[in-house]
Amino acid sequence: MPALNGVLETVLYVEDLDRGDAFYGGVMGLACLHSDFRMRGYDVAGRGVLLLFPRGGSLQPIETPGGTIPPHDGSGPHHVAFSIPADALAAWEAHLAAAGIPIEGRTHWPRGGTSLYFRDPDGHLLEIATPGLWRGY
Repeated sequence: MPALNGVLETVLYVEDLDRGDAFYGGVMGLACLHSDFRMRGYDVAGRGVLLLFPRGGSLQPIETPGGTIPPHDGSGPHHVAFSIPADALAAWEAHLAAAGIPIEGRTHWPRGGTSLYFRDPDGHLLEIATPGLWRGY
């Protein structure tokens, strides 16, 4: 079996790229790597990229100088989890409260990690999780 190194990109489909940018750049503090009319790309701690596409905006193949990107899209609330250090949990909870983002759930995992769940402006379920959630994390 050929090896995989990790998940490089995660995509969320949003109604409004500017609103998504305000949330992911402002509230979540992600640095924008790429911005144009069809997408936004954000660095996630140098370990991955979060892409935002307008919902319904990539249903046709996209021709680039390097080749063709096949159509893709999604609907409904999706889920993305972000890893944080254990000692940052209280700061994140305070940061989200100050931004008016309600915490929908909190889970303490058997391995010792804790997850907080909340929503972005498009209803996607976001999670911040401390180590102990999964074996290896």
